[in-house]
This record gives sequence, structure tokens and C-alpha cells, in this order.
Amino acid sequence: MSSATGTTTRAVVEELLHRIGEGDPERIAELYAERGDWKLAWPKTEHGRTATPWIRHRTTRADAAAHYRELAEHHVPGQAATEIERILVDGNDAVVLGEIRQTARPTGRAYLARFALHLTVEDGLVTRHHVYEDSLAVARAFDAGRAD
Repeated sequence: MSSATGTTTRAVVEELLHRIGEGDPERIAELYAERGDWKLAWPKTEHGRTATPWIRHRTTRADAAAHYRELAEHHVPGQAATEIERILVDGNDAVVLGEIRQTARPTGRAYLARFALHLTVEDGLVTRHHVYEDSLAVARAFDAGRAD
């Protein structure tokens, strides 16, 4: 790996995380390629469920913006936090490890979910976005039929 490639990858990933923190879906989407590989490690039968419509595979920059809009619509504003524990970079690839805290808008339930995010950066844009998270914690928070 050239150090320039790793440096560019890290810079794009750090800018992406900064923009996600700001919460503007259109600005976030600017860092994604027009076409990309976006996957979430959830059972396919759970993709796009009514309670969690943002959880599905995506392929375009417009899809990326829609993901962040849908995510915001289904969570309580001001009741979220993300802790980035580590960013590992190897050439064009990066893995972000951390923990998110959110509150599901429909149920008012708070949840904590650990995650790993695998990103690939090519020509300064994200071309791969694969998320591995504690889907059970998220599903439980959005389960309106669940009694706590």
C-alpha cells in the first residue's frame, strides 16, 4: 500500500464520519460514488421492514442520501451518540469500529449497538459501505409488540 492511498482513504473516512455527525444527508451522500456496493448484515427477510425501512441494500448516491434521511426520521433527534473506537486503514479499505446509541422514535426505546463498518474508497469517494451491527438490539428497540 502506498502511504498516499492510505492517507487519502483515512481522510475520506474521517470526513464521512464528520458529515454523518452533522446529519445533512445530501452532504453525506456527496462522499459516495454514483454507483456503489452497500450492504447491511441483517437477515434478508428483515430488510426494509416497516419499522426499519433504512435497513436494505443500496447501490446509488441517491440511495445513500435516502438512507440517512430514513435513519433520522425513525430516531429521536438529540438522543443519539456514536463512539468511534478505532479506524483501521489498509490501502483503499478501512474498517471503523464503534458503538452507537439511539432512541427509536416509534417506541421511545433507547438502544446501544456495537458496529463494524467496512468502507472502500476509490478516487476520493466511497464505493463500498458494508455494516455489521447488533441487529438484535435495533430490532428489539423498534418492536412495538415487545413488552419491556
